[in-house]
Amino acid sequence: MHGAGNDFIVLNGIDQDLSGITREQWQALAHRQFGIGADQILIVEKSTRPDADFRYRIFNADGGEVEQCGNGSRCFVRFVLDQGLSNQNPLRVEVAHTVLTLKSHPDGQVEVDMGAPIFEHSLIPFNANGLASVQELQETLYALPLNQPATHDSFVGVLSMGNPHAVQVVGDVDSAPVLEEGPEIEKFAAFPKKVNVGYLQVIHRNEVKLRVFERGAGETLACGTGACAAVVSGIRRGLLDSPVKVRTRGGDLQIAWGGIVDDVIQPVIMTGPAVTVFEGETTI
Repeated sequence: MHGAGNDFIVLNGIDQDLSGITREQWQALAHRQFGIGADQILIVEKSTRPDADFRYRIFNADGGEVEQCGNGSRCFVRFVLDQGLSNQNPLRVEVAHTVLTLKSHPDGQVEVDMGAPIFEHSLIPFNANGLASVQELQETLYALPLNQPATHDSFVGVLSMGNPHAVQVVGDVDSAPVLEEGPEIEKFAAFPKKVNVGYLQVIHRNEVKLRVFERGAGETLACGTGACAAVVSGIRRGLLDSPVKVRTRGGDLQIAWGGIVDDVIQPVIMTGPAVTVFEGETTI
């Protein structure tokens, strides 16, 4: 399946036991030449809590398990409905730290309540010690001294959408050093669990272009949590107004965020496509 070009292997973990699959086997399945090929592998499981219909687990192409995947969540609900695992709409789905609400629309688009963004450093997690910073309206930007492609400071906004993101604004995403800087920022010491690296180009206050270097996967054609993080950061910097069309290399996403109301951080709502490419079986 794919969501705006961000592609996934989606597996039914309810009717078969997938607990014994190793990191190396996940890597083999995700390999684009020797396996099926995917940015991430998504597992549908029985929920472990009473307020959710299913549990949703995500493995990156490098075999590591991660907390969240926005484009994958849309494919998750499409898979569950198409496979007849549930007729609930909307669905409530358990992920690592919260429960997501997923709704399928008649036009094939899927709407996801991604929950509230997280700004507290210990929860992202992010360690800002020793980093220079500047304030831009509500957003604190941090300078990351990098070695590639040259020694310079990249100022990023840092937040979590259930997974960590570092967002920087660039003049042109097509010429941005995503592949050169991305791997270094992903593993930068200030991010103990690594980080997804977003490059945001503002077209106007309700439209942006975005590229994301995802931790454990490299650059992908789209990143749902990255789109949410980029829009939240852009709104906090005073550059954007909700809702925002996010143009990725794989397609468009619609992101809405109501900001902070009476000291309550509002949830981010993401809407976009979810498409089945093919179905099959494999033996590992």
